[in-house]
Amino acid sequence: MSNRDQVPKKGRRAGLVIAGTGVFWVLITLIGEKEGFSTELRLAFDLVALAGFLFAFWLIYQIWRDSRGN
Repeated sequence: MSNRDQVPKKGRRAGLVIAGTGVFWVLITLIGEKEGFSTELRLAFDLVALAGFLFAFWLIYQIWRDSRGN
């Protein structure tokens, strides 16, 4: 299978990563406010969410690169 055949699969994976990270981030923020998480713990969860979004950006970059034939 060529890289172009993998584009839809990679696109779905990127979409799931973005959606999952967004849901995780919103839920952990709400739970953190309700339970009174410390600022450091909230920062740690924010950094985890940032890493998830950066990973999704990397997946999208790979899709773009594959679609250009490199």
